[in-house]
Amino acid sequence: MGGKTVKTPLVGHQSWRHVAIMAVALPLVISLAVMAYAWPAARIAPRDLPVGIVGTSTASQGAVEGLAHSKPGGFDFHLYPDEASARSAIRERDVYGAFVVAPSSLTVLESTAASPTVAQLLGKTGQQLAAHASKAAADRAASSVHGTSARSKKGEAGPKRPAQIRVRTVDVVQTSVDDPRGVVFSSALLPLTICSIMIALVIAMSRRLRPGSRLMALIVVSGAAALGVYVVAQGFLGALPHEPLATWASLSLTILAISATTAGVLTLVGSAGLGLSAALMVFVGNPFSGSTSAPELLPKAVEDIGQWLPPGAGASLVRGTAYFNGNDSAGHIAVLTLWSVLGLAAVLFGHRASRVGNGPVAHESATPGTERPANDVATPQLPLAPEESADSSSPARIGMHAHSHARHAAGT
Repeated sequence: MGGKTVKTPLVGHQSWRHVAIMAVALPLVISLAVMAYAWPAARIAPRDLPVGIVGTSTASQGAVEGLAHSKPGGFDFHLYPDEASARSAIRERDVYGAFVVAPSSLTVLESTAASPTVAQLLGKTGQQLAAHASKAAADRAASSVHGTSARSKKGEAGPKRPAQIRVRTVDVVQTSVDDPRGVVFSSALLPLTICSIMIALVIAMSRRLRPGSRLMALIVVSGAAALGVYVVAQGFLGALPHEPLATWASLSLTILAISATTAGVLTLVGSAGLGLSAALMVFVGNPFSGSTSAPELLPKAVEDIGQWLPPGAGASLVRGTAYFNGNDSAGHIAVLTLWSVLGLAAVLFGHRASRVGNGPVAHESATPGTERPANDVATPQLPLAPEESADSSSPARIGMHAHSHARHAAGT
């Protein structure tokens, strides 16, 4: 006999509701992701950017006033007595660059290794300072013409036209010759972040690994992955030229901080942790890191958030070890270590907490070794018929069965 298919209007209504939710939620998520990357890039400007000014002459004071007037709040000025002190400050990562102002020349000390974008900005700013100083000198010379006009009419020589101020640019700490614009360095952060999340996902999904083994796997795989990244970035592309061991360690700590955090979140909240980790690391940590420009060029809140997340702290740490002998890296190491420890602790104690929570369920089995897996769905038991229930539970019935078995044993 063929049965008739009954259509339930409620099923169709629920499917349309899911379509409506996806039609609103997915475009909203995409819009937020685009804004997370595009908004900081569209707001790049110097904000308390540390730069040095060499000397305390009138020309140096004029440079400070000109910079403060042209870009209010854009620069954080550090005064140095001579050019050697300014160069040392750049190598120590105290400032991004410095201006050495003289009556007839202006030297711009920059560092493309610290940030190619900032180096370009300082070069343009130096040209503007020189033009401003030349114009001010020309104005002073023009004002003196009125006082000497009478003497000029008598045949005496008038005031000489002031010479243009020459601008010279010096790159104190350069990027690698094979990566002059720092493209390899800035482009590697996003795939490194995504692959770190993939490492955490693979290890978290491996049911054969105990919590201690997962911790060891995260540490070992992070180190191996960092070695692969270094071989590609330096061995093939030449983008990380200095301090190979320290640079590898920095890459390892960065990958561990991202992967351990992701694994910890997956352990605590389940599959939803993958989305949370991706949103935090990929769509917040990467665009807020300032790796393509500089943290001080981003809005203040974005800069603070980015440097407290593993992608931003990791990018700054790797840059410091690869080009600046690890100077100004203690804070970044502390941030990455904190994220790593919290993530590994979540992996370890999260599994213990889940075992404690599932303890009573495991003891329901009558026979050892027959525990049902945690993800196994129990088969529903059909209720017994009244007569079956009565027969199976009646004391008289149980006694009859026992007496029958006894007679059978005696007969044999």
